[in-house]
Amino acid sequence: MRTALLLRESAIQLEHRDAIPRPRTFDETNLTIDAVIASTTPVRRRDQRGEFLEVLDPTGLDLAVTRGASVLDSHRQTGIDNVLGAIDDVWIEGSEVVARLRFSSRPEIAPVITDIRSGIIRNLSVGYAVDEWKAGKDASGIRTMTAVRWSVREASFVAVPADPTARTRAGVTNVTGDDRAIRELGRRTGASTARVDALIELGASIEDARRAFLNDMLQRNVVVHSSRSEHNVITLDNPEVFVRAAGEALYQRIAPNATPSGPARQYIGMRIADLAGETLRRHGISTTGMTAETMITRALHSTSDFALILGDTVGRTLRAAYQSAPSGIRQLARETSAQDFRKKSRLQLDASGFTLTKVNETGEFTMGTMEESGESYAIDSYGRIFGISRKAMVNDDLGAFSDLSRRLGQAAGAFEAQFLVDLVVTGSGNGPTMSDGKALFHTDHGNKAASGAAPSETTLSAARLAMRKQTAKGGGLISVTPRFLLAPPDLETTCEKLLTAIQATNTDDVNPFARLSLVIEPRLANATRWYLVADASEIDGLEFAYLAGAPGPQVETRAGFEVDGVQVKVRLDFGAGFVDWRGWYANAGA
Repeated sequence: MRTALLLRESAIQLEHRDAIPRPRTFDETNLTIDAVIASTTPVRRRDQRGEFLEVLDPTGLDLAVTRGASVLDSHRQTGIDNVLGAIDDVWIEGSEVVARLRFSSRPEIAPVITDIRSGIIRNLSVGYAVDEWKAGKDASGIRTMTAVRWSVREASFVAVPADPTARTRAGVTNVTGDDRAIRELGRRTGASTARVDALIELGASIEDARRAFLNDMLQRNVVVHSSRSEHNVITLDNPEVFVRAAGEALYQRIAPNATPSGPARQYIGMRIADLAGETLRRHGISTTGMTAETMITRALHSTSDFALILGDTVGRTLRAAYQSAPSGIRQLARETSAQDFRKKSRLQLDASGFTLTKVNETGEFTMGTMEESGESYAIDSYGRIFGISRKAMVNDDLGAFSDLSRRLGQAAGAFEAQFLVDLVVTGSGNGPTMSDGKALFHTDHGNKAASGAAPSETTLSAARLAMRKQTAKGGGLISVTPRFLLAPPDLETTCEKLLTAIQATNTDDVNPFARLSLVIEPRLANATRWYLVADASEIDGLEFAYLAGAPGPQVETRAGFEVDGVQVKVRLDFGAGFVDWRGWYANAGA
């Protein structure tokens, strides 16, 4: 009997990004060349929901999988003749992923290597697979998808490039007069830094560069007339890019430690009135003879860009404060997303009671069932509107609204934490009512102490034993492992002493709870009640959700009508609920 051999050319659908080689890094002895194969620069892509910005997070790259990946000819995976070499090494430098490509010494590919060394073959495309995405939005509200776990599976030399932000690594070179002249000419003609660097790396003369820049200018002019919708997508001529860059520059005055991006650098240090004047000039309005007050007033009523710039700055300040807002209970909950405002149901399949039975002599298998249990909760919208007065803008008083937005960010973080605490302590401390009609903490759930007592070795041991003996709906043991001790600040010292690891000299001195992490939540008003909690990544428990694509507080702005200035609306689409009781245990304390 012959066994069929099944072949699969590619098990994974790969995404691709391209690079422009710089031959000066070519090592003749080792047949290697360095390349920046990825960076944090967003790339526009499209899925069933429309356009989005794809971002590769260098810290999420699986270096072990990437090392050793093949270097191919034009992504051809059908034969070993198409293998040109391998990725010898890969490492991360800041926001860039750098790889060293090593070529084969096979005689038949020597002409290809010669063309790569001389710069004739210049385009390197990397194929990568993403294992985990994180959805979000950038400062302008554009949808983003960030690859937080990914790996490079192959790299190919191709005919047509796609991603100009990835490039091969340049070696250390001497800056010549031609180099300086090329850079100056590139600046005056609007050429990108990548384009200028590529010409210098190829050893272009000033005449070569002049012809290249002229050709680029003519090509840009053709693109403008043939496709207005794609004009200057990533340049300051694009209003979205300008708003983001100006807002970032204004934020840098509030947070001097913030590192501005390239587009934002030309606006660093500008006053609010200066930015108002810039928005007017971009819309063809002359600012000659205008005072600061006049430019601000005209900008508020002539274009939406000025209000959006202020909103971008407020959003950056608000998010920084929101992310730094302290919360103990938040780390005990699992973050998810909701597609809409309807109830979000969690269906849990329980296989613990699904037992195997002996198959009888006739070979008949008996039917089994899997128990289902489900909890649900919904998200809702919360928010406030506040105004930035025209007087504050004329006075260039950044503190007048940065302090307010910072406090609003802290308030949003505190609101979420209080929301979670209220869930835990509702029902006179017994928690919300679950789908079985009983409170979260209930003796029938096996997660509530029969009588209250302070945290001690005895009470912690009893709580841990109760969690270990938890059963699923089908009746089978699930052995929940406690990970956190949640307590109010009144019990902080007691709990710290209890959980402190002891260098034991005999078995009686061993601390059996040294692996528990103490979480203090100052919003817990009951001074005696404490909780033992399992890791949310291991078992369902407390869960919170944001509207998909809008995590955390979102900012919108418009020129004020009710107020003389700019109105800023902060909205938070948020909800939370308990989806299981087995990962939590409560003791009323004493």
